Amino acid sequence: MTNKTLTIICALTVSVAAAAQAPDGYYDGIEGYCERELKTELYYIISDHDQLSYKELWTAFRNTDAREDGTVWDMYSDYVFHFGNDQCGNYHGAGDCYNREHSFPKSWFDKQSPMYTDLFHLYPTDGYINNQRGNYPFGVCEGRDTVRLAKAHGRLGKSTYPGYSGTVWEPDSAYKGDFARTYFYMATAYEDRFSSFDSDMLAHNSYPCYADWALNMLLEWHHYDPVDQKEIDRNNAVYREQGNRNPYIDYPQLVDYIWGDKKDQPFSFTSGIDSHNFADIAISATDGRISIGAGRDFAYYIYALNGTVEAAGKGDGSCIVDLGRSGLYIIKVVTDRETVTQKVRL
Repeated sequence: MTNKTLTIICALTVSVAAAAQAPDGYYDGIEGYCERELKTELYYIISDHDQLSYKELWTAFRNTDAREDGTVWDMYSDYVFHFGNDQCGNYHGAGDCYNREHSFPKSWFDKQSPMYTDLFHLYPTDGYINNQRGNYPFGVCEGRDTVRLAKAHGRLGKSTYPGYSGTVWEPDSAYKGDFARTYFYMATAYEDRFSSFDSDMLAHNSYPCYADWALNMLLEWHHYDPVDQKEIDRNNAVYREQGNRNPYIDYPQLVDYIWGDKKDQPFSFTSGIDSHNFADIAISATDGRISIGAGRDFAYYIYALNGTVEAAGKGDGSCIVDLGRSGLYIIKVVTDRETVTQKVRL
């Protein structure tokens, strides 16, 4: 089990902290749109945000990327870093210090603002491993870990993903969805500039923004690694820092209505929540807790009735989720075979 999966432990009861959502009316006006028009409506909402200085990122990370024990949440390694004390400077190897990683590399947009300090694509990561990643595209590759240490994640190698054969950086599977939604955010928040950005991942236009191979891969990552509590908490924290949100964390189904298999259908706030029911998945609510049984690995989403994600996570076989508040919710459980959606009252 990775450290990312905090909201669920197999067969144990876990309390899920209440997730602050976007203020009422934040996403008004996006219903009825699809494909590029839907992305443009989101651009009008999220593009205007407070711009931090590069120095202010160090302080912001304390609020956006802290683990429960107060240490740095590094998605490139399991090394333990302490805010401030382990801040780069110089480094000689993995585990020395953490720095400010532009997961959407700054050279792609010529280090221009406000992209340069946008927290939605900046993460604190091991300095040495960050340097190994460089400005290579994200991708899938064969090869050894770039850093041959047990605590390091990610590898550099020749792409094995259909449609691209260049050198790529493959992040840890536990965070591929996080990075996919980061990239969808970048394509939306900077729609007016995106055609001028340069990378083999990019299509040099404002829609669909990514080269075919990259878009297909990002869509796969988005579905493979669903939104979890870490992303929900980080989305809320970044909103407090710079005043905008990542809509693909608030409403993951938006991705399919812009780039995926529903891009010819108009979006509504309950879009993408309906699904087929199968006997192998059981969902029930007892004593204020949601019980999920699937008999295999699964992902779950808990939606409010307006479609916002209240909590999400992954499980193995069964789990109990304590949302910590009453109300009527929509529970969606997904396995590699089937999907079940059910309303429950807590």
